[in-house]
Amino acid sequence: MVTRSEIKYIQSLGDKKARDQDGVVVAEGDKIVTELLNESPLQIKKIYATQHWISDNGHLIPDACTVAALEEEELQKLSFLVSPPSVIALVLKPNPPSVNTVHGISLLLDQIQDPGNLGTIIRTCDWFGVSQIVCSADTADAFNPKVIQSSMGSVFRVPISYTDLNQFIQQHPTVPLYAALLDGQPITNVQCKKPCFLLVGNESRGVSEKLLRSGVQKITIPRVGKAESLNAAVASAILLSWLSQSAT
Repeated sequence: MVTRSEIKYIQSLGDKKARDQDGVVVAEGDKIVTELLNESPLQIKKIYATQHWISDNGHLIPDACTVAALEEEELQKLSFLVSPPSVIALVLKPNPPSVNTVHGISLLLDQIQDPGNLGTIIRTCDWFGVSQIVCSADTADAFNPKVIQSSMGSVFRVPISYTDLNQFIQQHPTVPLYAALLDGQPITNVQCKKPCFLLVGNESRGVSEKLLRSGVQKITIPRVGKAESLNAAVASAILLSWLSQSAT
């Protein structure tokens, strides 16, 4: 049985302030929780699940992790999803990585606001082996329950940090910076080098003007049809696909 205080506490973790204060986030669903148990079991503090899920996965659960068997109706009270999952986990929030070491491709996100977009971008970065994601302070929180869900657990594998992007870029003046813009040079015509930064801007306003420093290489995805623009997550995927294959 789940108590009112537990329901209230877990629902409070939908707020960034509560997540930061306690260093705990919510992960939902069999795929995400099972991957965490296989990859980082000690990150999980507590599991709420159906008895059927516990019977199938109990061998993965470390002794230090508390487990509560609940009915689906009780899980629904804890969940941030429309349909209740078979398992919900309270997970220790990963410590932010150091942004001093730069290698491979780093994705810089400027004011990405939509949690679904951010989660998809994180999942895409996991697919292409991006070394890190560096976000502006006003980008959506990577550990928002909606971001975690749309990233399908990739948020726990890809190093993600938040900082002043302008300052970060200035600290690495020799690293090539490719900014995704509508008026840029076609990505297919650009000879990319690693390590490098790929900068993707806000869904509606694009990249902030203050980040377009001298030496930035403006790139774009060649348009064939008549669509005005691409979704930030889609654009990131296309650009990362090209960079990961062509960068030397």
